Amino acid sequence: MSETPADPNNAAAPQGTDPNAAPSLVVLAQYLKDLSFENPRAPEVYQSNETPKIDVNVDVQGRQVGTNQFEIELSVAARANRNENDAMFVAEATYAGVFEIQNVPQQQMEMVMMVECPRLLFPFMRQILADATRNGNFPPLMLEPIDFMSIYVANAQRNAAAAPQAPEPAPAS
Repeated sequence: MSETPADPNNAAAPQGTDPNAAPSLVVLAQYLKDLSFENPRAPEVYQSNETPKIDVNVDVQGRQVGTNQFEIELSVAARANRNENDAMFVAEATYAGVFEIQNVPQQQMEMVMMVECPRLLFPFMRQILADATRNGNFPPLMLEPIDFMSIYVANAQRNAAAAPQAPEPAPAS
């Protein structure tokens, strides 16, 4: 996660923001950074009518690339297996966007980057993976909508629980 420098005049606002202005989130660019589709058992895999077990993992990363500009990467890895060691297909993609985020309080910046930005990128990622699996002669993989806010809250709670607790002061003697 990237850190945004604070404005010395207003510790709650990122650098270059007007505390009285409305928050804004602008998509400056969006693009496919990486795409991989593997079909390791072709053509034998097409002779089976078995329904695979599909595992999907999602990751979001963010970094500052300029003043009030952040690159957010949404990565998805999907693997369809007949059993643990028998992959029918493996699809991996990273879709990214550069966002200009202004007038957002510093304490809300991470939430905007990890929730709102990937929410805007998700429909494009979903289509890319659906097309890749369909082009691999499988039914299109239609990812269910992702509740990025619930994931963000769960991660924040997990991180808070894992953080070392400050020792209590020793009683005065």
